Amino acid sequence: MSKVFMTAREVQDFLEVSRTTAYQLIAEMNTELQELGYRVQRGKINRQYFMEKYCYGNQKI
Repeated sequence: MSKVFMTAREVQDFLEVSRTTAYQLIAEMNTELQELGYRVQRGKINRQYFMEKYCYGNQKI
């Protein structure tokens, strides 16, 4: 079973971006989730939402 949330380090490695960029992307996606009425955890992003945003849908990665 994979973890529900991705950390900035995981986002950084997955997208091959800097840590700062990873945090910025997480903040943007968390804002979108909050606007949809979801609760979020600062500095982490829901793995399923992240994969959907980056066109991987339900694929196991």
